[in-house]
Amino acid sequence: MSTAGPTGAGFRSGFTCFVGRPNAGKSTLLNAIVGEKVAITSDKPQTTRRAVRGILTRPDAQLVIVDTPGLHRPRTLLGERLDDLVRSVWSDVDVIGFCLPADERVGPGDRRIAGDLADRVGRTPVVGVVTKVDKVSRERLAEHLLEVGQLLPAADVVPVSAVTRDGVDTLVDLLVARLPDGPMLYPDAESTDEPIETRIAELVREAALDGVRDELPHSLAALVTEILPPDPDAAKPVTKVYVTLFVERPSQKPIVLGPKGSRLGTVGRRARLQIEELLGGRVYLDLHVTVAKDWQRDPKQLRKLGFDG
Repeated sequence: MSTAGPTGAGFRSGFTCFVGRPNAGKSTLLNAIVGEKVAITSDKPQTTRRAVRGILTRPDAQLVIVDTPGLHRPRTLLGERLDDLVRSVWSDVDVIGFCLPADERVGPGDRRIAGDLADRVGRTPVVGVVTKVDKVSRERLAEHLLEVGQLLPAADVVPVSAVTRDGVDTLVDLLVARLPDGPMLYPDAESTDEPIETRIAELVREAALDGVRDELPHSLAALVTEILPPDPDAAKPVTKVYVTLFVERPSQKPIVLGPKGSRLGTVGRRARLQIEELLGGRVYLDLHVTVAKDWQRDPKQLRKLGFDG
């Protein structure tokens, strides 16, 4: 398929990013807009650790959406790097979607982000995105919309639900209207430009996050060490995928493994199904768990895991 896109008058293309504090529903909303799972989701805060790009192409526009990690006061070197990543992304987009979940009050973290946006972004337009509206009553939603309107007096505010898709098309129209005229930036069949190794590692980490508690979610990382393509002459071709899960302390390793490796087996089965859907064929998934002491604070370990800073 040709990578060339429309160049005629009226076609718009450009970048938006979703920002907000952890667990604001940014990744789920990205997936809903793109119509495909390109960002992992979890009820654990700070699940997103990369700037994940999703691509929506329609007849009049191509919108590239950058999902960013939740903004919070960093406590580790990784946290500092993610914080810097978010700010570098929002300084280089055409429009910013500031996500605020309807099931939580506007708080100090939201006000801090709003202040940063006003101080550092300058003329980049901001759209307030009230997420998770399916989780609250109409009365509570009305209160929240008033709070967000006071926080962002110059911005359009859109209530949305990624689950029911209420308001999603309206939000996309508002974002597209703020893009410049321009040609298609990606082939129209692409939904993301994330490397396949990164997407696989993230699917494994997502499966491993399910059911863990306390500080362990922040200590988990995943890295694809090898992908062996299937033998084309085999009766049932299988892609072999090898992934290492990293934890920070020896005491965390048995939590990930579970009794006699049972929990890791569950993680593998859950991740394998999604990896097979991603690759379009049968997969043999091999998972290994290892300790990388305090990797969130170790520049060398961060580089190994792809957080170069």
